[in-house]
Amino acid sequence: MRRSDGGFVTAEAAVVLPVMALTSMALLWTLMAGAAQIQCVDAARAGARAAARSDPPAAAVAAARSAAPPGARVGVAREGDLVRVQVEARVAGPGPLAVRLKGEAVALAEETVG
Repeated sequence: MRRSDGGFVTAEAAVVLPVMALTSMALLWTLMAGAAQIQCVDAARAGARAAARSDPPAAAVAAARSAAPPGARVGVAREGDLVRVQVEARVAGPGPLAVRLKGEAVALAEETVG
């Protein structure tokens, strides 16, 4: 008596396809979080450059916000001759998973140079 293995293929596909879909979603979310982290770092650098040029703090915040992910918080602080810009953003993930990303840049104020 010979049995058919046709049902095993269906069962294996029923298990493998959802796993592949979840893995693909996790990879996409990781790429999105990585891109948002790069945006935070770039935004902090843009804000630090603007603040180092002695632009008003509002202009430095605007420069950082223009490069930051949507909904990011921007902070500019002067510490002696240094200007520190922090950009924080929250990236929503699947379900309750969310990540808070942070980028920071420090620049020497130009009026102290030369």
